[in-house]
Amino acid sequence: MKALIIGAAGFVGGYLIRELSSAGWEVHATCLPNEEIKEECHIHRLDIMKKDEISQILGETVPDIVYHLAAQSSVSVSWKRPQLTAEINVVGTINVLEALREAEKKDTRVLLIGSGEEYGYIREGACPLSESEPLNPGNIYAATKACQGMLGEIYARAYKMDIIMVRAFNHSGPRQSEIFVISDFCRQIAEIEKGIREPVISVGNLSAKRDFTDVRDVVRAYRLLGEKGKSGTVYNIGRGKAVNIQFILDTALSFAKCSIEVKQDPDRMRASDIPLIEPDVSRILADTGWRAEISMEQTIEDTLNFWREKLMAYGLSLGNSN
Repeated sequence: MKALIIGAAGFVGGYLIRELSSAGWEVHATCLPNEEIKEECHIHRLDIMKKDEISQILGETVPDIVYHLAAQSSVSVSWKRPQLTAEINVVGTINVLEALREAEKKDTRVLLIGSGEEYGYIREGACPLSESEPLNPGNIYAATKACQGMLGEIYARAYKMDIIMVRAFNHSGPRQSEIFVISDFCRQIAEIEKGIREPVISVGNLSAKRDFTDVRDVVRAYRLLGEKGKSGTVYNIGRGKAVNIQFILDTALSFAKCSIEVKQDPDRMRASDIPLIEPDVSRILADTGWRAEISMEQTIEDTLNFWREKLMAYGLSLGNSN
């Protein structure tokens, strides 16, 4: 199998490269000219706002499967930069789909990676959310991802393209940006342990309930959907059990090596926050056999250890430069 991962320089991209490579796939991956991919694969420079560049890479690589990961994926950033979010997540997706539609290889499978945030303002009693639940996005990022999925369904029907739509719920793990909650908590704890932050952890809304899955489980789901998923189908990916952010915080603090005070920061509260988002993941289990295997405790501990090691390496590099 030959895969092309569009937008592979981000958090998920590196894990997906390793997952596919370990399964024996030939992996091609794209990134912007100013980005870096550290994993071993065939690397291509690409700006998805330029359809001609996408077409050229498709012609050069002739992939069996395309994973479309390129996105502005932060909810908080989407509130601050809505136009950028729409351009990347909607216009960029159209460019990818048009380039694939025009390509000579008509049987290329495409996975469009969306988000559980698309369900948005959820009616009472709807959780766990099946893929047939109406979408009602509650933030700008979610709206752009819902649009992406609708575009995928339209192209699949109108042009008979092999497209799978994915609604991936929250995923985390080592190397994730600190703008996401688990990594944020772990970074703060590691900095407190190292003595470069006062022993106070800043938090936002702790009552919201979300479904969290380890990124290593998520990319395994992506591989299995590439191999076994049904064309034209939407798949939820998640653990299938939501927990509140308080649980995430308490678990992270349980691994801390010192006493830490918790303080709520008004600046960390979102303009709109959905109380509960939890998926029904029976469809992907039935079609591929996938289910989450890595515990949340393991994900949080691994992420905290990543930040500890990163701060240690940073300290050593500073010492070596003197």
